Amino acid sequence: MKKFVLLSSILVFAMFAAPAFAQPATPQRAAPVGRVPEGVQAHRDLAYVADGHERHKLDLYVPEKTDGPLPLIIWVHGGGWQNGSKDGCPPLRNGYAGRGYAVASLNYRLSQHAPFPAQIEDCKAAIRWLRAHAREYHLDPDRFGVWGSSAGGHLVALLGTSGDVKAFEVGANLDQSSRVQAVCDYYGPTDFTAIPTTPAANSAESKLLGGPIMEKPDLAKRASPVTFVSRNNPPFLIVHGDKDPTVPINQSQLLFDALKQAGVSVQFHTVKGAGHGRGFGGPEIEPMVSTFFEKYLKSKSPPSNLGEAMTSESAASADRMLPPGRSY
Repeated sequence: MKKFVLLSSILVFAMFAAPAFAQPATPQRAAPVGRVPEGVQAHRDLAYVADGHERHKLDLYVPEKTDGPLPLIIWVHGGGWQNGSKDGCPPLRNGYAGRGYAVASLNYRLSQHAPFPAQIEDCKAAIRWLRAHAREYHLDPDRFGVWGSSAGGHLVALLGTSGDVKAFEVGANLDQSSRVQAVCDYYGPTDFTAIPTTPAANSAESKLLGGPIMEKPDLAKRASPVTFVSRNNPPFLIVHGDKDPTVPINQSQLLFDALKQAGVSVQFHTVKGAGHGRGFGGPEIEPMVSTFFEKYLKSKSPPSNLGEAMTSESAASADRMLPPGRSY
Protein backbone atom coordinates (compact mmCIF):
# COMPACT_ATOMS: atom_id res chain seq x y z
CA MET A 1 0.00 0.00 0.00
CA LYS A 2 2.78 2.45 0.93
CA LYS A 3 4.52 1.64 -2.34
CA PHE A 4 1.32 2.43 -4.25
CA VAL A 5 0.89 5.79 -2.47
CA LEU A 6 4.48 6.77 -3.20
CA LEU A 7 4.13 5.77 -6.83
CA SER A 8 0.92 7.77 -7.11
CA SER A 9 2.66 10.84 -5.67
CA ILE A 10 5.51 10.44 -8.13
CA LEU A 11 3.08 10.16 -11.05
CA VAL A 12 1.28 13.32 -9.93
CA PHE A 13 4.60 15.13 -9.70
CA ALA A 14 5.59 13.94 -13.17
CA MET A 15 2.34 15.32 -14.59
CA PHE A 16 2.72 18.80 -13.11
CA ALA A 17 6.33 19.52 -12.18
CA ALA A 18 8.07 19.47 -15.55
CA PRO A 19 6.49 22.65 -17.00
CA ALA A 20 7.07 24.61 -13.79
CA PHE A 21 10.68 23.52 -13.40
CA ALA A 22 11.45 24.11 -17.08
CA GLN A 23 11.07 27.88 -16.89
CA PRO A 24 14.08 29.78 -18.27
CA ALA A 25 16.39 31.43 -15.78
CA THR A 26 15.59 34.97 -16.85
CA PRO A 27 15.99 37.54 -14.08
CA GLN A 28 12.79 38.39 -12.24
CA ARG A 29 11.83 41.98 -11.59
CA ALA A 30 12.76 42.47 -7.96
CA ALA A 31 9.94 42.98 -5.52
CA PRO A 32 9.92 46.46 -3.99
CA VAL A 33 11.87 46.79 -0.79
CA GLY A 34 9.50 46.53 2.14
CA ARG A 35 8.61 49.63 4.09
CA VAL A 36 10.61 49.75 7.27
CA PRO A 37 8.34 50.22 10.32
CA GLU A 38 8.87 53.23 12.52
CA GLY A 39 11.36 52.49 15.27
CA VAL A 40 13.24 49.89 13.21
CA GLN A 41 16.71 50.53 11.81
CA ALA A 42 17.53 49.05 8.40
CA HIS A 43 21.06 47.86 7.59
CA ARG A 44 20.99 47.00 3.91
CA ASP A 45 23.47 45.21 1.65
CA LEU A 46 25.73 43.96 4.42
CA ALA A 47 28.45 41.78 2.90
CA TYR A 48 28.58 38.46 4.75
CA VAL A 49 31.51 37.27 2.61
CA ALA A 50 34.42 39.69 2.33
CA ASP A 51 35.23 40.48 -1.32
CA GLY A 52 32.70 37.86 -2.34
CA HIS A 53 30.09 37.49 -5.05
CA GLU A 54 27.56 40.29 -5.62
CA ARG A 55 24.91 37.98 -4.13
CA HIS A 56 26.80 37.65 -0.83
CA LYS A 57 24.69 40.38 0.77
CA LEU A 58 21.99 40.49 3.43
CA ASP A 59 19.62 43.06 4.88
CA LEU A 60 19.16 43.32 8.63
CA TYR A 61 16.31 45.10 10.41
CA VAL A 62 16.74 45.81 14.11
CA PRO A 63 14.35 47.54 16.53
CA GLU A 64 15.93 50.74 17.82
CA LYS A 65 14.77 50.14 21.40
CA THR A 66 15.58 46.80 22.97
CA ASP A 67 15.69 45.38 26.47
CA GLY A 68 18.51 43.02 25.57
CA PRO A 69 19.79 40.78 22.79
CA LEU A 70 17.04 40.03 20.27
CA PRO A 71 15.90 36.76 18.72
CA LEU A 72 16.47 36.77 14.96
CA ILE A 73 14.24 35.50 12.14
CA ILE A 74 16.16 34.93 8.90
CA TRP A 75 14.21 34.89 5.63
CA VAL A 76 15.56 32.84 2.68
CA HIS A 77 13.78 33.65 -0.59
CA GLY A 78 12.49 31.22 -3.21
CA GLY A 79 12.63 31.35 -7.00
CA GLY A 80 13.69 27.88 -8.15
CA TRP A 81 17.31 28.55 -7.06
CA GLN A 82 17.61 30.73 -10.19
CA ASN A 83 15.52 33.81 -9.41
CA GLY A 84 14.38 35.84 -6.43
CA SER A 85 15.75 38.49 -4.11
CA LYS A 86 16.17 39.40 -0.47
CA ASP A 87 13.98 42.46 -1.15
CA GLY A 88 10.80 40.42 -0.74
CA CYS A 89 10.84 39.74 3.01
CA PRO A 90 7.57 38.43 4.53
CA PRO A 91 8.78 38.64 8.16
CA LEU A 92 9.37 42.37 7.66
CA ARG A 93 6.05 42.88 5.86
CA ASN A 94 4.25 40.91 8.57
CA GLY A 95 5.57 43.14 11.34
CA TYR A 96 8.02 40.88 13.18
CA ALA A 97 10.59 43.68 13.48
CA GLY A 98 8.02 45.60 15.50
CA ARG A 99 7.24 42.66 17.78
CA GLY A 100 10.54 42.11 19.53
CA TYR A 101 12.50 40.34 16.78
CA ALA A 102 15.36 41.34 14.55
CA VAL A 103 14.79 40.27 10.94
CA ALA A 104 17.37 39.36 8.30
CA SER A 105 16.82 38.65 4.61
CA LEU A 106 19.64 37.21 2.56
CA ASN A 107 20.69 36.68 -1.01
CA TYR A 108 22.70 33.64 -2.05
CA ARG A 109 24.37 32.54 -5.28
CA LEU A 110 21.84 31.24 -7.75
CA SER A 111 22.26 28.10 -9.83
CA GLN A 112 23.50 30.08 -12.85
CA HIS A 113 26.29 31.44 -10.66
CA ALA A 114 27.35 28.15 -9.07
CA PRO A 115 25.84 24.68 -8.60
CA PHE A 116 24.96 23.08 -5.28
CA PRO A 117 26.33 23.14 -2.57
CA ALA A 118 27.08 26.86 -3.14
CA GLN A 119 23.57 27.84 -2.01
CA ILE A 120 23.66 26.10 1.39
CA GLU A 121 27.28 27.17 1.89
CA ASP A 122 26.17 30.78 1.42
CA CYS A 123 23.24 30.47 3.83
CA LYS A 124 25.53 28.96 6.46
CA ALA A 125 28.15 31.67 5.85
CA ALA A 126 25.47 34.33 6.40
CA ILE A 127 24.39 32.75 9.69
CA ARG A 128 27.99 32.50 10.91
CA TRP A 129 28.52 36.18 9.96
CA LEU A 130 25.40 37.20 11.86
CA ARG A 131 26.61 35.34 14.94
CA ALA A 132 30.06 36.89 14.64
CA HIS A 133 28.39 40.34 14.61
CA ALA A 134 25.64 39.55 17.10
CA ARG A 135 26.87 41.96 19.78
CA GLU A 136 27.22 44.81 17.27
CA TYR A 137 23.60 44.45 16.13
CA HIS A 138 22.06 43.41 19.48
CA LEU A 139 21.26 39.85 18.39
CA ASP A 140 20.98 36.80 20.64
CA PRO A 141 23.21 34.17 18.97
CA ASP A 142 21.36 31.39 20.78
CA ARG A 143 17.97 32.30 19.28
CA PHE A 144 18.19 32.19 15.48
CA GLY A 145 15.20 30.97 13.46
CA VAL A 146 14.90 30.52 9.69
CA TRP A 147 11.90 30.79 7.38
CA GLY A 148 11.70 30.26 3.62
CA SER A 149 9.43 29.15 0.82
CA SER A 150 9.85 26.84 -2.18
CA ALA A 151 13.60 26.86 -2.98
CA GLY A 152 14.01 28.91 0.19
CA GLY A 153 11.98 26.27 2.04
CA HIS A 154 14.45 23.67 0.80
CA LEU A 155 17.40 25.71 2.03
CA VAL A 156 15.95 26.45 5.49
CA ALA A 157 15.03 22.77 5.89
CA LEU A 158 18.59 21.85 4.97
CA LEU A 159 19.91 24.42 7.44
CA GLY A 160 17.79 22.75 10.09
CA THR A 161 18.89 19.19 9.42
CA SER A 162 22.56 19.80 8.52
CA GLY A 163 23.70 21.72 11.59
CA ASP A 164 26.41 19.15 12.24
CA VAL A 165 27.53 18.69 8.61
CA LYS A 166 31.02 20.19 8.47
CA ALA A 167 31.32 19.70 4.70
CA PHE A 168 28.92 22.60 4.13
CA GLU A 169 30.97 24.98 6.31
CA VAL A 170 33.16 27.01 3.95
CA GLY A 171 34.82 30.40 4.31
CA ALA A 172 35.22 32.78 7.23
CA ASN A 173 33.89 32.82 10.81
CA LEU A 174 34.30 29.07 11.15
CA ASP A 175 34.55 29.53 14.90
CA GLN A 176 30.83 30.38 14.79
CA SER A 177 28.01 27.84 14.48
CA SER A 178 25.55 27.78 11.58
CA ARG A 179 22.99 25.83 13.62
CA VAL A 180 19.51 27.31 13.95
CA GLN A 181 16.96 26.96 16.73
CA ALA A 182 13.70 26.87 14.73
CA VAL A 183 12.71 26.19 11.10
CA CYS A 184 9.57 27.29 9.24
CA ASP A 185 9.52 25.51 5.87
CA TYR A 186 6.93 26.61 3.31
CA TYR A 187 6.54 23.90 0.62
CA GLY A 188 10.23 23.25 0.02
CA PRO A 189 11.64 20.17 -1.79
CA THR A 190 13.09 17.78 0.78
CA ASP A 191 14.15 14.62 -1.07
CA PHE A 192 15.56 14.96 -4.57
CA THR A 193 15.94 11.21 -4.87
CA ALA A 194 12.12 10.91 -4.72
CA ILE A 195 11.64 13.35 -7.60
CA PRO A 196 11.09 11.56 -10.93
CA THR A 197 14.33 11.53 -12.87
CA THR A 198 14.30 13.46 -16.11
CA PRO A 199 16.93 14.13 -18.76
CA ALA A 200 15.72 17.74 -19.02
CA ALA A 201 18.85 19.83 -18.63
CA ASN A 202 16.83 23.02 -18.18
CA SER A 203 14.81 21.88 -15.16
CA ALA A 204 15.40 23.84 -11.97
CA GLU A 205 16.70 20.85 -10.04
CA SER A 206 19.09 19.92 -12.88
CA LYS A 207 20.47 23.45 -12.93
CA LEU A 208 20.90 23.34 -9.16
CA LEU A 209 22.82 20.07 -9.24
CA GLY A 210 24.75 20.80 -12.43
CA GLY A 211 23.07 17.96 -14.30
CA PRO A 212 20.03 15.64 -14.29
CA ILE A 213 19.28 13.88 -11.02
CA MET A 214 19.84 10.47 -12.65
CA GLU A 215 23.43 11.51 -13.38
CA LYS A 216 24.02 13.04 -9.92
CA PRO A 217 22.60 10.53 -7.40
CA ASP A 218 25.16 11.22 -4.68
CA LEU A 219 24.80 14.99 -5.00
CA ALA A 220 21.01 14.68 -5.06
CA LYS A 221 21.19 12.83 -1.76
CA ARG A 222 23.50 15.47 -0.25
CA ALA A 223 21.11 18.22 -1.34
CA SER A 224 18.15 16.53 0.36
CA PRO A 225 17.22 17.71 3.87
CA VAL A 226 15.83 14.25 4.72
CA THR A 227 19.34 12.82 4.37
CA PHE A 228 20.57 14.56 7.52
CA VAL A 229 17.55 14.23 9.81
CA SER A 230 18.62 13.36 13.35
CA ARG A 231 17.53 13.69 16.95
CA ASN A 232 19.61 16.88 17.21
CA ASN A 233 17.54 18.82 14.67
CA PRO A 234 15.62 21.92 15.83
CA PRO A 235 11.79 22.14 15.92
CA PHE A 236 10.09 22.41 12.52
CA LEU A 237 6.88 23.95 11.24
CA ILE A 238 6.10 22.66 7.73
CA VAL A 239 3.34 24.30 5.66
CA HIS A 240 2.23 22.99 2.25
CA GLY A 241 -0.76 23.27 -0.09
CA ASP A 242 -2.32 20.00 -1.17
CA LYS A 243 -2.86 21.31 -4.73
CA ASP A 244 0.73 22.39 -5.28
CA PRO A 245 1.59 21.63 -8.94
CA THR A 246 5.29 22.46 -8.57
CA VAL A 247 6.47 20.79 -5.35
CA PRO A 248 4.11 17.91 -4.46
CA ILE A 249 2.95 17.73 -0.87
CA ASN A 250 4.57 14.29 -0.70
CA GLN A 251 7.91 16.12 -0.33
CA SER A 252 6.80 17.70 2.95
CA GLN A 253 5.28 14.43 4.09
CA LEU A 254 8.64 12.69 3.67
CA LEU A 255 10.37 15.29 5.87
CA PHE A 256 7.60 15.18 8.47
CA ASP A 257 7.81 11.37 8.67
CA ALA A 258 11.60 11.45 9.07
CA LEU A 259 11.50 14.11 11.80
CA LYS A 260 8.71 12.27 13.59
CA GLN A 261 10.72 9.05 13.54
CA ALA A 262 13.72 10.93 14.98
CA GLY A 263 11.59 12.31 17.82
CA VAL A 264 11.97 15.96 16.76
CA SER A 265 9.14 18.40 17.51
CA VAL A 266 7.38 19.02 14.21
CA GLN A 267 4.03 20.33 12.99
CA PHE A 268 2.87 19.61 9.44
CA HIS A 269 0.11 21.98 8.35
CA THR A 270 -1.78 21.29 5.12
CA VAL A 271 -3.58 24.15 3.39
CA LYS A 272 -6.46 22.43 1.63
CA GLY A 273 -6.89 23.68 -1.92
CA ALA A 274 -3.75 25.85 -1.91
CA GLY A 275 -1.25 25.80 -4.76
CA HIS A 276 2.38 26.84 -4.96
CA GLY A 277 2.49 30.12 -3.03
CA ARG A 278 -1.21 30.65 -3.66
CA GLY A 279 -3.99 30.56 -1.08
CA PHE A 280 -1.83 31.00 2.04
CA GLY A 281 -3.62 34.12 3.29
CA GLY A 282 -6.15 32.35 5.53
CA PRO A 283 -6.61 33.67 9.07
CA GLU A 284 -5.02 30.57 10.63
CA ILE A 285 -1.61 30.78 8.96
CA GLU A 286 0.05 33.91 10.34
CA PRO A 287 -1.00 33.28 13.98
CA MET A 288 0.34 29.73 13.67
CA VAL A 289 3.72 30.92 12.39
CA SER A 290 3.85 33.67 15.00
CA THR A 291 3.07 31.21 17.80
CA PHE A 292 5.76 28.85 16.54
CA PHE A 293 8.51 31.48 16.63
CA GLU A 294 7.20 32.87 19.92
CA LYS A 295 7.47 29.43 21.49
CA TYR A 296 10.95 28.58 20.30
CA LEU A 297 12.70 31.96 19.95
CA LYS A 298 11.17 34.42 22.41
CA SER A 299 11.74 32.36 25.54
CA LYS A 300 15.17 32.52 27.17
CA SER A 301 14.59 28.84 28.05
CA PRO A 302 12.72 27.47 25.00
CA PRO A 303 11.12 24.02 25.02
CA SER A 304 13.19 21.03 24.02
CA ASN A 305 13.56 20.26 20.33
CA LEU A 306 12.27 16.77 21.14
CA GLY A 307 8.57 16.24 21.45
CA GLU A 308 5.28 15.78 19.67
CA ALA A 309 4.77 15.35 15.93
CA MET A 310 1.40 16.77 14.98
CA THR A 311 -0.62 17.52 11.87
CA SER A 312 -3.18 20.25 11.22
CA GLU A 313 -5.02 21.77 8.29
CA SER A 314 -6.92 24.81 7.12
CA ALA A 315 -8.68 25.93 3.95
CA ALA A 316 -7.00 27.95 1.21
CA SER A 317 -7.81 31.63 0.96
CA ALA A 318 -8.88 32.55 -2.57
CA ASP A 319 -8.74 36.29 -1.96
CA ARG A 320 -5.19 36.56 -0.67
CA MET A 321 -2.93 35.67 -3.58
CA LEU A 322 0.65 36.84 -3.76
CA PRO A 323 1.01 40.17 -5.57
CA PRO A 324 2.94 40.15 -8.89
CA GLY A 325 6.68 40.23 -8.42
CA ARG A 326 6.72 38.66 -4.96
CA SER A 327 9.45 36.06 -4.59
CA TYR A 328 7.96 33.29 -2.52
